[in-house]
Amino acid sequence: MRVCVFSGVTPAKCGRACADRDRASLTSKNRENEPNCRFRGTERFRQPLHQGSRHLALGRKCFVARVRGNWKMNGDKKSLGELINTLNSAKVPPDTEVVCGAPSIYLDFARSKLDAKIGVAAQNCYKVAKGAFTGEISPAMIKDCGVEWVILGHSERRHVFGESDELIGQKVAHALESGLGVIACIGEKLDEREAGITEKVVFAQTKVIADNVKDWSKVVIAYEPVWAIGTGKTASPQQAQEVHEKLRHWMATNVSEAVAKSVRIIYGGSVTGASCKELGSQKDVDGFLVGGASLKPEFVDIINARA
Repeated sequence: MRVCVFSGVTPAKCGRACADRDRASLTSKNRENEPNCRFRGTERFRQPLHQGSRHLALGRKCFVARVRGNWKMNGDKKSLGELINTLNSAKVPPDTEVVCGAPSIYLDFARSKLDAKIGVAAQNCYKVAKGAFTGEISPAMIKDCGVEWVILGHSERRHVFGESDELIGQKVAHALESGLGVIACIGEKLDEREAGITEKVVFAQTKVIADNVKDWSKVVIAYEPVWAIGTGKTASPQQAQEVHEKLRHWMATNVSEAVAKSVRIIYGGSVTGASCKELGSQKDVDGFLVGGASLKPEFVDIINARA
C-alpha cells in the first residue's frame, strides 16, 4: 500500500513538495540541496510552523492504526474474521488511512481478507534479515505476506520485553531499508510525567528514531503515554496536543521544518469512540494508535473521528 504523508497528491521529484500549497515546507537551504526540486532558486517562502489549524491545510492525512489495538495477542480466525468483515463494510473517509496491526501468525490471513483500502501492520520485527533468532520475524518475512507496515517501540515491547532505545533504533533502520513503513512508538511512564521529565524522555526516544530515518514519508510517530495504556485513563486533548506540538517543534529544530510539517504524529492511550472526536480536533494530533477499542465495532467511529 503506497503511503504519502501529503493528502491525495503525487509526490514531486524532489520528494519534499507535493503541490504549490506545500511550498512552505521547503526552506531555501532544502531547495538549494535538491537539484530536481522545482522550487530551487526561488525566494524563501516564509510561514509560521503552525499557521492554520486544520490538518489538511498542513497536508497531513489522518492515520488510524489498530496497533495497540493492533489486536495485540488477542483473537482467533473466527473473531478476527468478524472484525475484518466490519472493517471491509465501513466507509473510510478519503482523508484517512487505516492500518490494522495483526499478530504475526495472522498477518497473511488479515492481508488476504482485508480490502485494499485497509493496510496491515506487523506488531514487531527484528533488526536483521535472517539468522539464528528463534521466535523472531524479519521485515522480509512481513513483506512476503504482502504487509506494508510494522509497529516498533511499543511500550509493551519496551517495558515487558526490555527493548532498549538502541535496539528499537536498529529495528527502525532495518525495517525502512527493507521497504516497510514504520509506526514508531514513544511515550513516558507515570513516574516520569510526575517528575516533570516528559519532554526529556520523549525527545530522547525520538532522537534515536530520527537518527535511523532517511525517508520520513514512510514513518508515523505514535505518542502513547504509558500511564494511559490499558488503564482507562486518557491524556486530555490539551495534554496530548501539548506533547505533539513540542514534538513537532523538536522535529523542526533537529530534523527539518519540512519534516516537522509533514510527519504524522498520532496519539495512543485508551482511545475510544467517545474520546476520539475532541482528541482528533487538536491541530497536531494526526490520528490514533488504538488499543482495546480496535477489537470492537466502535473502531469504525474512531476511523470517522475527523469526518
